[in-house]
Amino acid sequence: MILRSLIAFTALVLASSPILAQSLDKVAVAGWSKPISEITNLLAEPDKGFFKAQGIDLGYIPGAGGGSAITNMLSGAAQVAFTDPASFYRALDWGEKLVAIYNIYPQNVFNVVSPVDRGIKTPADLKGKTIGVYSLSSGTRQNLQVLLHQVGLTEADVTIKVAGLLNFAPVIQGQVDATAATDTGLYVGKLKGLGEVNVINVKDSLNVPSDMFVVTKAYYNANKPLLRRFLVAYRDSAAWMIAEPEEAAKIAINRSINGRNEKVNLEIIKIRNISAQSETTKAKGLGHFDVGLLQKGADTFLALGLIKAKLEITQVVKSDLIPE
Repeated sequence: MILRSLIAFTALVLASSPILAQSLDKVAVAGWSKPISEITNLLAEPDKGFFKAQGIDLGYIPGAGGGSAITNMLSGAAQVAFTDPASFYRALDWGEKLVAIYNIYPQNVFNVVSPVDRGIKTPADLKGKTIGVYSLSSGTRQNLQVLLHQVGLTEADVTIKVAGLLNFAPVIQGQVDATAATDTGLYVGKLKGLGEVNVINVKDSLNVPSDMFVVTKAYYNANKPLLRRFLVAYRDSAAWMIAEPEEAAKIAINRSINGRNEKVNLEIIKIRNISAQSETTKAKGLGHFDVGLLQKGADTFLALGLIKAKLEITQVVKSDLIPE
């Protein structure tokens, strides 16, 4: 009798909740990847309900690089793009009206990895080499371009080969001399037999963020209350994964396409949690931007010829919706 009363009371409370009683607002995120373990905080929505608690029905559209995330958003398949600054800069340079609203990973996680016997220790050593990238629209390619341009090289000085997401097989098998990847990709590669490698970290040249949430300017102007709730939900999910990586690693087993090994999940999640934090986020909270650093990134892309127009980052990066 007591149990039935409790169930009835709970149902009454849920029914009277202003958020739960109303229909949920649909928001789809266009990702740069398939549903992989490093984004478990998004994939855990059926288990944790961070977005539902904010009145949002969350969707996820897989992609193949930051460029494809923006393309999927612009096509209307999603409302928010999970993309990298390089893709953001380029889309702005092409005339797209976009706004970055949340700094997902303030740390640059991109790198170029090569077996030690290839003798590639600096960006200059990449000249004449064959280099794998995740895709032609991925941050791996665009950050590789930054490294090349820093030493006066272009893609014409190397051979680019699409290897696929988190795929180190070509470099292990000697089909490429090096591969452009990420920190979590490198971890997975070592598990798959990568062996002793030299690693060139892009952050040593330009430590711009790895990923941000980007929306169209029109959507930003028309949906600020909804986007504010979306960012609260995402902030809560990111904070949960930072605080409870072991729980996230368990959830990733069933929610991600590459998360069958709980121990591997845990290590990948820990690596990604590190990149979600910076001195700026420690002072202001998760999601906040270092606008000066993003401006430096845009200026570097302009100087290297990767974009043609000067970008005023203060006009296209907004922090007013980020939860405190």
